[in-house]
Amino acid sequence: MKTILPGETIGILGGGQLGRMLALSAQQMGYRVIAYTQDHDSPISQVCAKTIVSSYDDHDALKLFAQEAKVVTVEFENIPASALKGIEEITKVAPSSTVLHIAQNRLREKSYLSDHGFPTVPFYPVRTSADLKGALSKTGLPAVLKSSGSGYDGKGQRIIRDAAQAEALYKELGEVECILEPFINFEKEVSVIGARSSFGEVKTHGPIENVHHNHILDMSSVPARINWRLAAEAVEMTCAVMESLDITGLLCLEFFVWQDRLLINEIAPRPHNSGHYSLDACPTSQFEQHIRAITGMPLGKTEPHSAAAMVNLLGDLWQDGAPEWSYTLEIPDVHLHLYGKTEARPGRKMGHLTTCSRWVEEAQELALKARDRLTTARIG
Repeated sequence: MKTILPGETIGILGGGQLGRMLALSAQQMGYRVIAYTQDHDSPISQVCAKTIVSSYDDHDALKLFAQEAKVVTVEFENIPASALKGIEEITKVAPSSTVLHIAQNRLREKSYLSDHGFPTVPFYPVRTSADLKGALSKTGLPAVLKSSGSGYDGKGQRIIRDAAQAEALYKELGEVECILEPFINFEKEVSVIGARSSFGEVKTHGPIENVHHNHILDMSSVPARINWRLAAEAVEMTCAVMESLDITGLLCLEFFVWQDRLLINEIAPRPHNSGHYSLDACPTSQFEQHIRAITGMPLGKTEPHSAAAMVNLLGDLWQDGAPEWSYTLEIPDVHLHLYGKTEARPGRKMGHLTTCSRWVEEAQELALKARDRLTTARIG
């Protein structure tokens, strides 16, 4: 592949905060950025040179978008396959439509990993009520029922604790194709974000330690508090999956640490929420690294200069009025990132805070303190 130099145009499919931060990093490197999104006034549209607003089945609009870009990338994986294949006929897509096809369906994703020898939580396909009953006899209870498609932030998941409620929970998910997994009482969740360039160079961010609340990532921190063997294994496995998929760009692997071993929970071929700390703690952020990878530029250094933590800012913080930003930013080593979203809803990611410190526990404590100030100052 020929290197795509600054001054050329990068196209981004999707209009959310990940696309926004990708666009900002690309522009800082001198690239022109155009976006394609279905939403008006999206976070990415506020920062890029041009935005095309249309549906993902508008092939004429997609053609015009593709003709303008030297490379097209995505900020989320659930883009219709037909749209991606149409763009690939005109210009390069990174990661490829093949990778995205695997990642946008849990059954395809888990089957691919299992077939290629990567460790996952045991899973069973569910397409009928009879399948569900048979799968439950293998997993036991509790078990987790997940829809195969369109799942993120805990959406499309139900925990089955009583066999009598299984059928009702399956109906809640619309009786669509699902997978059933045993409920894993894991020690912690960690992630690694790998980057692989169009010339095969590989670098990683992490391992990153993650804590969720109500199925939504609440806090990420580095370094992850796991032993050196598991840390090395997580990085090695991430590189192996990238190589297996022949990916260009970023790939995040989420792992469960369970009984002193790693199980892959999910993969995401894009920037990931757990990597936001890299904007303030690393020489090269995950967003800049993705741009470097898809344009064929050399990958940057990723080792953090300190321990760091990131906490998400959800729309719940806006329910009683705007947060008190100044009170929080009085704290040294606190960095605010807002996504330009105009409507704050409970559970919606509106921004994040990052903190840097000597020790990971200090960074975590500082991040939580900074977020608490957003509401305690208002009450006071």
